[in-house]
Amino acid sequence: MVARSFNRAERVSGQVKKVLSDLILKGISDPRLSRATITGVSMSKDLRIAKIYFAAHGGKDDQQDLAAGFESAKGFIKRELAKELGLRYMPDLKFFYDASFDYGAHIDRVLKTIRSDDGKHYPTPEEQ
Repeated sequence: MVARSFNRAERVSGQVKKVLSDLILKGISDPRLSRATITGVSMSKDLRIAKIYFAAHGGKDDQQDLAAGFESAKGFIKRELAKELGLRYMPDLKFFYDASFDYGAHIDRVLKTIRSDDGKHYPTPEEQ
């Protein structure tokens, strides 16, 4: 089995995600961001741009509130990341809402509806 080697952008992405997640838990005083979860970070190959993906505990309704919170805390986040990462250039941070959790919840609701409909139309073996 050959071990996959990670390139520098992938390693830095992982570090950014870890540091940013810790900041949300402990360091950022903006109450809007306490409802956020960092779901992924994607760095450009030259490490100049960090695309940060987040999900909201309140779902899509919190999306704009969280985006505004991240924009207002961007300077603080960049300073804290600079301290932790020690990069020559601090990447430009771009925040994006990750709708995959909303989609997963939607699929779950559809499956539950199918199961409940299935029980109404088809008797279980015990009922026969």
